[in-house]
Amino acid sequence: MEKYDMITKSNMKHLYYSVPQTIAHHSVTGCNMGTGDMLGTGTISGTDKSAYGCLIELTWKGTQPIQMSSGEERKFLQDGDTIMMRGICEGEGYTIGFGEATGTIIPALDESFYQP
Repeated sequence: MEKYDMITKSNMKHLYYSVPQTIAHHSVTGCNMGTGDMLGTGTISGTDKSAYGCLIELTWKGTQPIQMSSGEERKFLQDGDTIMMRGICEGEGYTIGFGEATGTIIPALDESFYQP
């Protein structure tokens, strides 16, 4: 198993709108909701740096790099970086999760690829 650095950890309690408010906002214009529909929250930033929701916040617009366990620093994502997100909800006596969403940043295509 590969080793990953935890970059941030936040909590839905920091959302500006609750989940019911988000659903109301989504549906108030007549957009129907169906079984299995997913709604995203966007970035969830907490009240201290360990819970900031994105690299632009964590690195203060790239001026304060993050030190990785490998010794590398990151200001922004780079080609070859693998990102893993996990999410869970916990209540009294239960935990519900959606597993991991993982992806690797690949280099952009060379511009000559698009030339006739």
